[in-house]
This record gives sequence, structure tokens and C-alpha cells, in this order.
Amino acid sequence: MGVYSVLLLLWMSAQFGQSNTGELRLTVKDQAGLPVQSGVELVSEANELRQTFDTDSQGTLVAKRLPFGTYRVEVTHEGFASFSGLLELRSVLPTEYHVTLNLAPFQTQVTVSVDDTLLDLRQTSTRNRIGADTLQDRATSLPGRSLPNLVNTQPGWLLEANGILHPRGSEYQTQYVVDGLPLTDNRSPSFAPEIEADDVHSMNILTAGYPAEYGRKLGGVIEVVTAGEARQGFHGSLAASGGSFGTASGYAMGQYGWGPNALSVSANLAHTNRYLDPPVEENYTNSGTGKNVAAHFEREFSGADRFGVIVRRAQSSFLVPDERLQQDAGQRQDRTSQETVGQFSYQHIFSANVLADARGMVRDLSAGLSSNPMATPIRAQQDRGFRELYLKGTVSAHLGAHEWKAGVDAEIGRIRESFGYRITDPSQFDPDTPQLFDFADRADDREQAVFVQDQMRLGAWTVSAGLRWDHYQLLVDESALSPRLGISWSRPAAQVVVRASYDRAFQTPAVENLLLASSSALDTDNVRLPVRPSLGNFYEAGFSKGLFGKLRLDVTHFRRDMSNFADDDLLLNTGVSFPLAFRKAQIDGTEVKLELPHWGALSGFVSYANMLGVGYLPITGGLLLGDDASTLLTSTDRFPVTQDQRSTVRGRVSYQVSPRAWIALATSYGSGLPVEFAGDREQAIAQYGERIVDRVDFERGRVRPSVSWDASAGFVVAKTEKRSLRLQVQMLNLTDRLNVIDFAGLFSGTALAPPRSIAARLQAEF
Repeated sequence: MGVYSVLLLLWMSAQFGQSNTGELRLTVKDQAGLPVQSGVELVSEANELRQTFDTDSQGTLVAKRLPFGTYRVEVTHEGFASFSGLLELRSVLPTEYHVTLNLAPFQTQVTVSVDDTLLDLRQTSTRNRIGADTLQDRATSLPGRSLPNLVNTQPGWLLEANGILHPRGSEYQTQYVVDGLPLTDNRSPSFAPEIEADDVHSMNILTAGYPAEYGRKLGGVIEVVTAGEARQGFHGSLAASGGSFGTASGYAMGQYGWGPNALSVSANLAHTNRYLDPPVEENYTNSGTGKNVAAHFEREFSGADRFGVIVRRAQSSFLVPDERLQQDAGQRQDRTSQETVGQFSYQHIFSANVLADARGMVRDLSAGLSSNPMATPIRAQQDRGFRELYLKGTVSAHLGAHEWKAGVDAEIGRIRESFGYRITDPSQFDPDTPQLFDFADRADDREQAVFVQDQMRLGAWTVSAGLRWDHYQLLVDESALSPRLGISWSRPAAQVVVRASYDRAFQTPAVENLLLASSSALDTDNVRLPVRPSLGNFYEAGFSKGLFGKLRLDVTHFRRDMSNFADDDLLLNTGVSFPLAFRKAQIDGTEVKLELPHWGALSGFVSYANMLGVGYLPITGGLLLGDDASTLLTSTDRFPVTQDQRSTVRGRVSYQVSPRAWIALATSYGSGLPVEFAGDREQAIAQYGERIVDRVDFERGRVRPSVSWDASAGFVVAKTEKRSLRLQVQMLNLTDRLNVIDFAGLFSGTALAPPRSIAARLQAEF
């Protein structure tokens, strides 16, 4: 089916679904019942949200896509006493909120403080939110890494080589939910073009307590909202940044609102000479370019009907960084990726208690690798792609203490793979390995799911329960039931919430090179078995506590038991990887985060995560390259999973020097990932250099700890009522420490973190 045919089908089909956000419909009147055009501020410290609005001439406003939680509402109008009150958003159904302003000097009806929104008293699992302020003040990242770097600031996440996110020890089990629609493929910069952070308005990050509507990839879920609040007239922003490694980028966005319509268009272009994490300090052949363009359109047909369309096109092209021997040989490897996405949503409110939502997406993703004749020890070529049509439908209902949601979704996909190689240095391979290999195949992907979930509020108790049924049909045909349960108890007077959750996970294999990894066409002694879905039981317990009305302490302990544990095998340092599955894995960990949202001019956080991950052989699926691959079919050994970093510390403190200037200091520490190196020290030095080898503790089988200190500052250069100009400067890795991410890993290769670098960013809004 062609792209245009799929788009036409998308427009003609009934498609359903929605993201887990609420909507506030606020009305402001005076004592006589007349509308008052007012200024409104919404604040939720737990959600990292602080937004200002203006009601229209009828005294009304609609604030969309607000994460569930408690909000302080402040309404002001000259000549009236200000109003301050609390409200809760717990439903996808619009929440009506009416405010009556009294003439000054009468007192307001309700007076509350921002501290009342410090905790989410109904939260049944770990959730970390990244709001607009954090997104705006984020560190300038290398192209392709802006969102992964933000997620990596949260406990439980590990950013491995080349921007690959690992939640709680999982490999390639991260799901992005972008404007209510799931992306379950690998979103690291080496696999797919990035979602531009300047287009993102908020992020909600889950590592447990997953709603039943989420499936397929459940190591971690990153909910991303790119559609912002529609404003009348023309508005926009421009941004430009530059820094070390020849890095430069530019971004532009324009939005126009007229009547019930809103249209926005954005574009980004970026280039760097350090796109991936290189295996040697010389940073050979590592340039990369990324670009994307996106358009959003939304129309309010009535108070009960809303329609939206999003179209996005992105692509990246970059070189694979060489090792020393490859550079001396003259190797050049080029990689590319392109993605085209079209999605739409339709929402209809049947009554004050029932809402239906329809969403659909068509997507085409492709990636390629080409190597020149001097490539060593292998000359590899690849051209792969994935095309999908995704449909989802839900109905939500508010019934007393219950918030119900039920729905179905379906994914219709087509995978194509073409891969070939020629061995140019036979001494690096087993004698039985074929010198030439060519593979090409296609397969259809069919996945369906049905789910129902409910959140119940019973006094101090909150219960979230759900059940999901999945059917997966690609190279294997399997289905599973997945129950979900979360419970919390809160005592507002003590500012404490105690919670526990259980998630049954049915996780489908990574699509990248899945056909090749499961094919019998590779007629060697290498391991090749169909990769089956992973099954997991995820447990979590913890509490949140407000301290002194300013600090929030979150403590969580978790355990994950998984069968057919997913991993991957990297083909040398080409960036081409093949999915694997091991018999099982057990991952235990504890996460602690102390956060200061605001205390005068100060804000910040510090977090600590401890994790122990153990995998168990034998291999149960996939392709494993190497001399000892066949022995892994019968071995019963145990091993540390590739993301088994025992201790991780992160922290950041920011000080508002003046209303127009701030400074910040951040730090990160990692105790080091496992190392598997079969050679001796002299061989390692010849391949990677002595400084890199010194960063490896061969006795412990670990990379030595990494530490980075970063500093940044921001200034409002100019500001008027409708325009602003901001400048941000930063220096990362202040001490210029050599930090090794991975070393000669069987599944990850070798990768180095960036040395000391500087960057500056200038942003204008109008």
C-alpha cells in the first residue's frame, strides 16, 4: 500500500484514542453574574507547571493537555480582590471551574499557597514530570539528544552509548507516546531522527504503574505533548545555538490562531562534528546533520467536538566514527534515517460524564548504511524500513468515585530488510564465517489490543486497576493477558503518600533487523532463533513526603522479573545491531530523589539510584555473532546485564540572581558499566589508546566511575509585553575528565563521553 493510499485510508477511517491529560474550562464572573476578562495563573509544583492565561470577553478560557494533579488557580482583575483556589484534574473529561470575583477590599473566598500542590496525593506509582521551565532552561545538547538527555536527569534511567535510553535495566523497551500515539521503535540518534525538544511543551515519565492502555514496550514510557495552547493572532519563536565540535543549530516556529482554528509550523536544522560517541579520543569521521519540519492544525467545531492534525518529516545523515585501525585503512561508513509521520485526532463529548476520542497515525521510517571499499574488518551495507498504520479508540466515563476508560487499538505494519557484507580482514572472524553474505526479506506485522482501566478514589485511598489483552503476530504468533494494579494512601496533614504497584508486561521484540536475527539464511554456527515477546512481572513500592512545605522526598524500591529478556548484539562499531533474548533476568533497585521546586531564589534536586541486574543464559532468540556463540545455546551461566550500573547520582541547583538572570550547577556520577574483553592490556592499548585503557578496571570487570560537572547561566536580554530575547551559555564537563561509557562490550562496543565543551543559545519569542 502506498503512502498516499494509507493517508487516504487514515482520513476515512474511524480511529480512537487519547493521551492521559485533562482539560480545564474556567469561567470568571462578578457578583452580578457578568463576565470578567481576567488574568489567570495555574501552578502545580508536582507537575512542574506554571502557566498564565487571559480569559476572553465572556470571561472564559480553555486550558488543554494539563497533566492530572492538583493545581492552584489564581485569578486577578484590576478593581477586584484576587481569587486563589485549589482544583483537582483527574479525568480526561473537561473539568468545569467557576470563579466569582468580589470587589476590593472584600476578602477572597479561598486562599491557598503553592505549597499545597507540592505532592500529588492520588499518585499510585513513580512518575517524573518535566515542565515548560525545565524545557526552556535545558542544557544545549548535541543534535539528536535533546529529549534523551532530559529523560536521563530522572532516577532509574541510564543514557548509554549513542544516546540510547535504558529504563531500570531494560534494553530497547522504551516507548514514546507523542500526542497520545505510541512510537515503540528505537528513538536513539543512531536509529531514528529526533523529536525536536523546542516543539515539546511538557513530558511525563513513567517507570511503573502503567495504565492498561499502554503496551508493547514497558521498560519506560515517555509521554510527550507537542501541541501547545492556541492563541489568537500570530506568535512564534526563533532560536540559534552553537558550540564545541563545530555544533550549530537553528529553529523557527510560527503559530496563527483565528476563531476556533490554530495552525503552527516549525522547522529545525542542526550539524555537529560529534554526532555519535566515538571509540577513540581522536573522534575520527563523526560528523552528522539533522533536520525536521512539523505542522499542527487544530479546530474546535463546538464545545463538544475537536479535531487535530499533525504532520512531521525528519531525517538525519551521519558518519560512523572509526577506530584507529579503521582510520588508518581509510574506512568511511555513512548512515542515514528518514521518518514521515501523519496523525490526527477527533474528540467528542457525549455528556458531562462520557467522552470518546479517536486517533490514528501513518508512519514510514527507513535507515541505511553504506561502507567504502577500505572498510575493515568488514564492509557492510544495509537498507531497512518500517511502515505502519496505527488505529486506537477509547471511551472514558466519570461515574462517582470512578474514572473509567476502555478501548481497542491495532497496528498494521510492514517490515523490509536488506543487509549484506564482505569480510575484508578474515583474521578477525571464525574460519567458518562466510566471506560474502546477502540477505533480503519482508514481513507483515499485525498487533491488536483491548483494554479497560479504572481509577477509584475512596477517601484517603486511591486504586488504579486495569486489564489488557495483546495479540502479536510477526515471526511468532502469541497473545497474553496483562493485569495492572496500583494503590496509594495519603495523609494531607502530614504531607505523605504511600504507594505500591504491580504491572504484568507483554513486550514485543525490537523491529530493527528482526528478520535477519531470526532467519536461517545465515548458514553458519552463529546463534539464530525467532525472537519471542518478553514477559515480565514488575513490582514497586515507595512513598513521597513533603518536608518543611518546600522539599519533596521520593523513595522507591522496585523489582523486575522477566523471561525472554531482550538485549542486542552490535556488529562491530557499525551501529547495526541485532535483537537477542535470554532465558530470564532479574533486576532490583532503589531510587531516592529530593527535590526543591522553589524556595525563594533557589531550586534544584539531587537523586541516587542503586540497581543490580542479572541475566541468565541460555540464549532463547536472535542472532549472536562470534566464535563462542553456539555455546551460549546450552550454557546456564549468569551475567550482569549490560546496563548494570550499581550507583548513579545526579543533581542540579539553580539560583535566580535577579528577575532576568539565573545561574546553575549540575553534576552526575556513574559507578561504571560491565566490561567483557577477551584480549590483553597491550592489545587494548593498540586499539584504543592508553588513556582509555586506564579508565577500565579489568580486575572488577567494570569501567571506572565517571563524573561530570556542568555550569550554565541564562539572561533575559530584552523583554516587553509581547516579545522577549533570552541568552543561555553553558560549559559541560568542567574538569575535562575522560569518561568512558562502554569499553569493548560484546553488545555495546566502545564509546567515550564528550570532553569539556561550551555552547550558547539565543532564543526570541514574539
